[in-house]
Amino acid sequence: MLIDFDNAKIRKYGQRAEFGIERESLRVNNNGTLAGTPHPFPGDRQIDRDFCENQIEIITDVFTDADTLISQLNDIHDKIDEKLLQMNELLWCFSNPPVIGREEDIPVAVFGEELQCKNEYRAYLAEKYGKKKMLFSGIHFNFSFSPQFIDAAFAISGENDRRAFSDKLYLSLSEKLVRYSWLAVFLTAASPVMHSSFGIESNRFSSVRCSKYGYWNDFVPVLDYSSLDAYVSSIEKLVSAGRLRSVTELYYPVRVKPRGDNSLEALRQKGINHIELRVTDVNPLSRTGIFKEDIEFFHLLMLYLLSLPEQVSDKASQLEAIENVKQAAVFGNEHIHQKAMTVLSDIAEFAEKFFPEFMRTVKFQQSKLLPGRSYAELVSKYFSGDYIGRGLSLARAYRRREKQCVNCSVFLPQRNIIQTNI
Repeated sequence: MLIDFDNAKIRKYGQRAEFGIERESLRVNNNGTLAGTPHPFPGDRQIDRDFCENQIEIITDVFTDADTLISQLNDIHDKIDEKLLQMNELLWCFSNPPVIGREEDIPVAVFGEELQCKNEYRAYLAEKYGKKKMLFSGIHFNFSFSPQFIDAAFAISGENDRRAFSDKLYLSLSEKLVRYSWLAVFLTAASPVMHSSFGIESNRFSSVRCSKYGYWNDFVPVLDYSSLDAYVSSIEKLVSAGRLRSVTELYYPVRVKPRGDNSLEALRQKGINHIELRVTDVNPLSRTGIFKEDIEFFHLLMLYLLSLPEQVSDKASQLEAIENVKQAAVFGNEHIHQKAMTVLSDIAEFAEKFFPEFMRTVKFQQSKLLPGRSYAELVSKYFSGDYIGRGLSLARAYRRREKQCVNCSVFLPQRNIIQTNI
């Protein structure tokens, strides 16, 4: 779907969007090993866990501006740190796990008897993928346009069903975002260092979790984006064939989700409420795991993608899109670097014409392309020598409510270009 950004209402309402963050982390002991204690926040709607009992998953509310979202992330972080201080534990700051002992010692999340299906599902994942892979942490960025933006686009679309139009818009955006998710990986990769106990040499990768060693299905799902019903049906076929247990096992860069219960039935009945971008690393250079400029850039990226014409979404193009994500996670990939330069130049031209208020965040992203200036290069420079020791020191600094990695701040190139509010 192609949106006409020459339309004044579309530009006006495009500046407003709704987004939230799901940020995963691990609880660790003071020696950098995985905590073995039960989840300390039972029943808390904003502090949960997924696969591992020692995982912390922060779930924010929905916001319309990055500053308020970052503020809530810090507030929730305060609450977690206060509790973990009493438990003599720390919140690990990286996407990659700390010291790992035996795989059988990794504590799988335990849910009550009333949620026995969740226990069974996690046992299935442990058997199929292994527990180590489940220790990767990431950030999921949930995004939706404002209702006014959808209304403005629908009004000039010539279509007569707003719900169908909205689903079509989000489905088109999702397909484009999959094709461009390599760019999100390249710009936010921040996990080049890993402890030897994981069993791979991580220094080849800027983001291990998005590399070939990361959290992927054992095949590349090929989805049908021609309509919402076709999209849902293509996933249902994978479930029926036994290749996926459910939609939650779709380990894909982008998901479309309904409001509320994330099931295929709800998606078909309620339609698409928002898009989830799943490739962002936890950034140890920031206490919250993400900079506000990256949140703002994702907003701009969604708008830019709606300005692009449709392309054929066949098996070959989808396989290529996933391979590009894995290649973007390789350290020093010059081909991806050149592609990023070209695309960011196009995005800058788009922003300057239609959304000049985003130009500062475009410059923020472009600065990462300079030698030694990417997040991954900065993290590698400081943490490669003593990943566990310096990681623990950083966790303690963030518990003291320091908002950025003090020792790394002198390297942050963006501070010479833009005053980062963190």
